[in-house]
Amino acid sequence: MAKKKNPEDGKPRVDSSKVMGLRSEVLEQPITQTLEVNYMPYAMSVIVSRAIPEIDGFQPSHRKLLYTMYQMKLLGGPRTKSANVVGQTMKLNPHGDAAIYDTMVRLSRGYGALLHPLVDSKGNFGKVYSRDMAWAASRYTEVRLDSICGEFFRDIDQDTVDFVDNYDGKMKEPTLLPTTFPNVLVSANQGIAVGMASNLCGFNLGEVCDTTIAFLKHPDHDIASTLLAPDLPTGGQLLYDQAALGEIYRTGRGSFKVRAKWRYLKGENLIEVYEIPYSTTTEVIIDKVTDLIKSGKLREVADIRDETDLSGLKLTIDLKRGTDPDKLMAKLFRLTPLMDSQSCNFNILIAGMPRVMGIREILEEWCAWRSDCVRRRVYYNMKKKQEKLHLLKGLRRILLDIDRAIAIIRETEEDDQVVPNLMIGFGIDQIQAEYVADIRLRNINKEYILRRTQEVDALEAEIADLDATVNDPKRIRAIIIKELTEVKKKYALPRRTEILYDHHLEQAAEAEDETPDYPVHMFLSREGYFKKITPQSLRMASDQKYKEGDGPYLTWEGSNRDELLVFTDRQQCYKTRMSDFDDSKASLLGDYLPTKLGMDPDERVVWACVPGDYSGHVLFCFANGKIARVELAAYQTQTRRKKLTGAYSDKSPLVSALLLREDGELAVYSSDSRCMIFHTAALAPKTTRTTQGVNVMTLKPKRVVTQVLPLEQTPILHPARYRARSLPVAGALLREEDRGEKQMSLLD
Repeated sequence: MAKKKNPEDGKPRVDSSKVMGLRSEVLEQPITQTLEVNYMPYAMSVIVSRAIPEIDGFQPSHRKLLYTMYQMKLLGGPRTKSANVVGQTMKLNPHGDAAIYDTMVRLSRGYGALLHPLVDSKGNFGKVYSRDMAWAASRYTEVRLDSICGEFFRDIDQDTVDFVDNYDGKMKEPTLLPTTFPNVLVSANQGIAVGMASNLCGFNLGEVCDTTIAFLKHPDHDIASTLLAPDLPTGGQLLYDQAALGEIYRTGRGSFKVRAKWRYLKGENLIEVYEIPYSTTTEVIIDKVTDLIKSGKLREVADIRDETDLSGLKLTIDLKRGTDPDKLMAKLFRLTPLMDSQSCNFNILIAGMPRVMGIREILEEWCAWRSDCVRRRVYYNMKKKQEKLHLLKGLRRILLDIDRAIAIIRETEEDDQVVPNLMIGFGIDQIQAEYVADIRLRNINKEYILRRTQEVDALEAEIADLDATVNDPKRIRAIIIKELTEVKKKYALPRRTEILYDHHLEQAAEAEDETPDYPVHMFLSREGYFKKITPQSLRMASDQKYKEGDGPYLTWEGSNRDELLVFTDRQQCYKTRMSDFDDSKASLLGDYLPTKLGMDPDERVVWACVPGDYSGHVLFCFANGKIARVELAAYQTQTRRKKLTGAYSDKSPLVSALLLREDGELAVYSSDSRCMIFHTAALAPKTTRTTQGVNVMTLKPKRVVTQVLPLEQTPILHPARYRARSLPVAGALLREEDRGEKQMSLLD
């Protein structure tokens, strides 16, 4: 870039004209190339090197921390300050002391996030069930490895796993830890990468060991028969759903419900919650209950407080007089995180590639990987014994003539010629000669050499056995099974999360029982504004307020417990409840339904109805002259779904919709001033919501149906003129006396 001297200070300055010229010469780069060159390496680094766990059950940050503590002799040794461990771990994990200490906290016994903690901690490490309970700084706490970590490092020095250089090439670290049990299924793990995530729930160690043993013996073993359900560190009650758990076991994705454990103290009229779902915290529960009390939706509770102490978690709920504790807890389970869903996403790195796997696939991968670890360990031990045997065979040659060996060493004038002379004198190789030459003077006696060479036969038998093991998968599996049995015997604990098989989830009917029941008047405007007004409020002021250009469309009388079905121009039906709307006033605009119900952009309301007991029918009248009669029960769902797609046919624009409780006569008007009257009994009901219906009115080209009304709501004075004897018909031209005032349709 050209620079000029500044006449004032003599310093060079940038020529702005050149800068502008440089900016105009910037080369364009396709966005796909930018993503591939600049973004993909970052994304892959996060996926492979940070967030997603591998088959040993650890993320890289966990593995680096545990290996550092192992190198610091903290397995079985005394505790050391957490700050010491954090500092040493930075040699392998250069992501800052705060991130390393956070990782340590989540693995600690004090924090309680794992069924089997990996870090034996001393001091304040916070609690997994508390959002606000902060842990102490690393200079105040002490740690060491928990005894179960011995199962991760037992074989690490026997070539069971590969080692690689650390980030600066000055140290070696393991790529995986040779876990003797499927830790990937025992230790809960969660990670968010770029474009993908992983969420592994924990299972009971004893059940995992039993399942793995059964799988190794019988690959077609029924996993669910031994791996009963997830086991969570915070306990609670798991609501057993065979279909949901089967989906998780099969695909690695899904969710299950867990609710809190509680007890009722009759004398004090209070409830104590002492175990909560793993996915929530005490503060979130208290906040939600407090909000419900303030909004008047939880009138049975006098107070809620956190009485957690050193003995464990305890939330106390004071009840008002006459409150049924079982009904209250059913309501709290439905309205608060005291019952919550635990999501599962078993995304694991296998050979550097992320894979979402079911339990059987995970066991297959772990067993294959563990078999390779055991094979490498056996092969390593075999090579060590072979090397020892080789040395002892050389020593046995010396046994034949010890005096000659001493003479060779004594008569050799130069030190570097001792080994070659021994090789020549006894016909041994250099390794054997080095071993003989290094024997201490006091051990050059017949007794020592005989005692050592007697090991040859035993070594040869051991080597033969190890060689057979290396080449026999059955013997490898037997070793794994033996180790799993030992792990279960040594570390297995009873389940913390209770499994509820015969449970009854609270359904919508129970929710209705808890909803206040009082009469209401409902108003819907043409633009989609909805108001729910009590009779008392309506008597005080009955003049409805609308936006400019808006006006009344539909009105109902009903109960606060009623449901409301809202149909839109996108052939979608939104289900809501009157109780979801606040009581309004005639002087207010009300709730805008597209916003309240979370409709799609530019989606508008075309019709709504109060279904009651879903015993009637809905008539959908289309511009092409067809009318569809759909059973109202087709919109009733067992679950609390809030949106149904394909609510009606999209083959022709919807002109009118009518709620039909009893059959009667309808008048159909067309754009060419024709009308026809027919009885709804002529329409056969359909259970398929998207049915196109029956052709009722024959239309000329470019003519459409404009509106459909019950006969009693029309000004027709001579209905016999327009009645149809059969369907479809073209209809008759309207007489002047039958026209009346112009009716409003959905097309206006």
